[in-house]
Amino acid sequence: MITLTRSEIEALIDFDAAAQAIKAAYVVTSLGKVNLPPVGHITFAQGADCHIKYGHMAGDANFVIKVATGFPENDAKGLPSGNGLVLVLSAVTGMVEAMLHDEMMLTDIRTGIGGAIASRALARADSRVALVVGTGPQARRQIEAHAALMPNLSFQVWGRTSTKVDDLIADLAPHIGVKRAYDLEDATRSADVVITATGSKSPILKLDWVQPGTHITAVGADAPGKQELEIGLVARADVLAVDLVAQCLDHGEVSHAAAKGLITADDLHEIGTLLNGTSLGRVDDSQITITDLTGIAAQDIAMANTVLAASKAQAA
Repeated sequence: MITLTRSEIEALIDFDAAAQAIKAAYVVTSLGKVNLPPVGHITFAQGADCHIKYGHMAGDANFVIKVATGFPENDAKGLPSGNGLVLVLSAVTGMVEAMLHDEMMLTDIRTGIGGAIASRALARADSRVALVVGTGPQARRQIEAHAALMPNLSFQVWGRTSTKVDDLIADLAPHIGVKRAYDLEDATRSADVVITATGSKSPILKLDWVQPGTHITAVGADAPGKQELEIGLVARADVLAVDLVAQCLDHGEVSHAAAKGLITADDLHEIGTLLNGTSLGRVDDSQITITDLTGIAAQDIAMANTVLAASKAQAA
């Protein structure tokens, strides 16, 4: 059995290979070639939770089980707020082939890449200003991935806690220049792309702030009860993309508008269908487009396969 620590995994990750694998994972998911059971959720006090995502791609020798935890109060304890691991098991024998003790790093990276792939697919070609809402590890990964896949973007970040905004900007400064957004409404009105990456349980982005032509990638609503966008904003969107229709209707951003009868499954386009050209995305620069990403096990499979392939190549 292969056992890899966070630092060993980080050294094996090739961003371009991971991005290609995640793009392919979105496509095969929309083609129905991935067995994706419903997500397991456990909730705890103080907004803490645990996600269990698992699945198998048709034809793969292995299947994957991913456990990821989020405990926001850990910051005050000097502990990371996210943790977890990925188990890779044989689809032939059921034996454990690998344990990737990534401490949630793979989830953070694949979510960032997935968000950037979605933004690139739906944002206007002339987009230049990206606003990132949030200051946690996922905000950083979104900025890194968007900078790599959409190099013409400049970045602003808004957060409720000023010191966390300062820390994020300083952390990224050696590689990516990021400016502080002092007012969320003003920053939203001037942004071409908005990325929300928070654990909010009530809307923080309002319909009235979003200008024609804006693209929004929302990644925070990954569990029941979470919400970053006003229901009216979701209902107003000209294009609504999701990573997995059933999952997003269950607990994504779109679930709130669907519960009010404002949208239906027919209004949703899986990102994989946009990437392979079977669904239309943006067709007009004035359209408001939204991608709701709850995170799917196909991404975790893609990351695990990429890491293990690199590990085996290194050992050869």
